[in-house]
Amino acid sequence: MSMSDDTGALDYHRAREAALGGVAADEPQFPPVRFVVATAVALGLAGAIHLVGTHGDPAPQLQLSLILGAAFGFVLQRSRFCFLCIWRDWLDRRDPRGLLGVLTALAVGIVGYTLIFGAWLPDPSGARLPPTAHIGPVGPALVLAGLAFGTGMAISGSCISAHWYRLGEGSPTAPFALIGAGIGFGLGFLSWNELYRLSISEAVVLWLPRHLGYAGALLGGLGVLAALALVLLWAGRPIRGNAEESRAPLHQVFVARWPSWLGGLFVGLVGIAAYLRLSPLGVTAELGSRSRQAADAFGLLPQRLEGLDSFRGCATVIRDALLTPNGLFVIGLVLASFCAALASGEFRPSLPRPSHVVRGLLGGVLLGWGTLVGLGCTVGTLLSGVSAGAVSGWIFGAALLVGATVTLKLGRRLGVLG
Repeated sequence: MSMSDDTGALDYHRAREAALGGVAADEPQFPPVRFVVATAVALGLAGAIHLVGTHGDPAPQLQLSLILGAAFGFVLQRSRFCFLCIWRDWLDRRDPRGLLGVLTALAVGIVGYTLIFGAWLPDPSGARLPPTAHIGPVGPALVLAGLAFGTGMAISGSCISAHWYRLGEGSPTAPFALIGAGIGFGLGFLSWNELYRLSISEAVVLWLPRHLGYAGALLGGLGVLAALALVLLWAGRPIRGNAEESRAPLHQVFVARWPSWLGGLFVGLVGIAAYLRLSPLGVTAELGSRSRQAADAFGLLPQRLEGLDSFRGCATVIRDALLTPNGLFVIGLVLASFCAALASGEFRPSLPRPSHVVRGLLGGVLLGWGTLVGLGCTVGTLLSGVSAGAVSGWIFGAALLVGATVTLKLGRRLGVLG
């Protein structure tokens, strides 16, 4: 059983024990080679953070992007914060732990964003929207984007953020899924103008604090999350506790899988820090921008992308700079995930089989297309959007769950998906 691609998030402990031949059941062990290499890479990352801060441009933003990206990658890898795996755990075993972790991240984000918005935009009832927040148009195109993204998750095995951190684990599917996502962005550029004319241009931008006030939006958002948590606890099945919960602190941090709620807490905090100091949390802006640059270089980009650059969310501007904040965020994410996976014995690279290539490319295309049309992915449109009080985040999230569920059930019935 592959630990990188074919296991559910909460089955991961059992898969890891099997893969390590029972080592996980013993006391903490740090085999010298992998631990030394992980430490060396971590020190190299720390050195890069220092150098970027002294020579980059703009130095503070680039440096902070690398730091937050590293923190995000470490948290994702340690807590296995993968939306598809979490949803699959619920569908297959009624295990609520992963979904409760997502709800924790959203709750932390809603509270944090509300505090920031209150300082930056005291009166939310006007025409203005909070700066750079992921608040997008709501309409048929958004639903279509969510369905495509969910289908892409089910086929490729992860969303884009999980593919980034699994790249650091040596996943054989992640590289092809990310290549496919780049192609999907290109297809999204080609279809954008028609979708904009048919749906997006007339779609409404719904921001809950404008209609409910900050207090109403905060209480409403937390109330919905609390109701969902109660439903999960009521309908979910009791899960046996992890045997590693009583181990030493170093083992808990670097080897044992983090509880989902702890991962959600840190994901929410990283998201707040990113929005406060840089921009809303997102992992696709650099990928989208480089795809747009490539499409333009090959003459495949439409002369005009009607209204695309006026929307908030996944920014896909053509960049000249080698180092960008979002690019460094993703680099930090992958390197920190690699360090975490190596130290915990979860770096297990393997040669890709044809199924990895096909599923990665096909699913990746849908992920990229859905991200471009939905103006973000599970991190940008869903996490950052819901935290900001955007209705678009809730709609995108619901649509992607429908897309993933239908695709998983149909794929399993046909025997092509596990």
